[in-house]
Amino acid sequence: MSERHPHQHGAHPHPHPHPHGSSTGPRRRLAHLLSPHSHDTADKVDPALESSARGMRALWVSLAVLGATALAQAGVVAVSGSVALLGDTVHNAADALTAVPLGIAFVLGRRAANRRFTYGYGRAEDLAGLVVVLVIAASAVFAGWAAVGRLLDPRPVTHLPVVAVAALVGFAGNEWVARYRIRVGREIGSAALVADGLHARTDGFTSLAVLLGAAGSALGWRAADPLVGLAITAAIALVLRDAAREVFRRVLDAVDPALVDRAERAVREVPGVREVGELRLRWIGHRLRAELAVVVDGEATVRQAHAIAVATEHALLHAVPRLTAALVHADPAPAPGETDPHLALAHHLPA
Repeated sequence: MSERHPHQHGAHPHPHPHPHGSSTGPRRRLAHLLSPHSHDTADKVDPALESSARGMRALWVSLAVLGATALAQAGVVAVSGSVALLGDTVHNAADALTAVPLGIAFVLGRRAANRRFTYGYGRAEDLAGLVVVLVIAASAVFAGWAAVGRLLDPRPVTHLPVVAVAALVGFAGNEWVARYRIRVGREIGSAALVADGLHARTDGFTSLAVLLGAAGSALGWRAADPLVGLAITAAIALVLRDAAREVFRRVLDAVDPALVDRAERAVREVPGVREVGELRLRWIGHRLRAELAVVVDGEATVRQAHAIAVATEHALLHAVPRLTAALVHADPAPAPGETDPHLALAHHLPA
């Protein structure tokens, strides 16, 4: 059976053909400045920490903005009695508080892998995404409950101009936060942060819906405010569906098929690779890992097969965004009459 190659750049003592080799001093610093990439293990930690730091910064900035928005709206709810604005306020507050589990996840994700958590703690981010989904669901239930209660027990809404201003403030705050979270989440590959950004965007549109409730109340239609509250509940349910789909796909190791196609094309272009076998990609937090098999010349030496595996990982690191490592398995090309080298594993495979 062919050798399994768990290659990590920087993990072997062999010379590396890049200018970021083992030397130190001015030469290495100059090479680092001139080279657009680096695959040494120590060097790869920095982008990972940087992406986590960017995620943390996005969370705390959005927490401050949404917290201030929710406090301003809460004051208006207290004097106006608008359940539509109440639903919007609760949702904004819940959205702000989701920064807490996500922040904890980003902090945990910085911890190094160990003998118990051999892949590190990146999965904490996916668990935080589940918490975000639960918070969205809880806010939808509360908003719906408040709206139904007001329909059954109608009450006038006062201070309508202030309610309208609070709705506009809610829209502006949420849309800014949504754009910020979604942009940073996509740049660092965080499904949880993107889901939270979608959550904020829906909050912005529900804030605008509060304006309709205020307009209806101004015209003397008491049911307008609770009906808008129910519409807000429906909007929250829609974003719940989208966020849940995004997060659960990540939990189930789903990746964009285009990434798999891109990886396969890159591997096929590596000199010495005759064929690409099974290729798997999985997210660990907001970073990717790859596992794949390549077919090489059956007469290749161990060193030659190792060099092809190194070149394969190198090509993948360039081709696949946010990929941090690849585990490459080299299979020999079959020879006429040769027994399948994997035959000994056949009885371990599922039928």
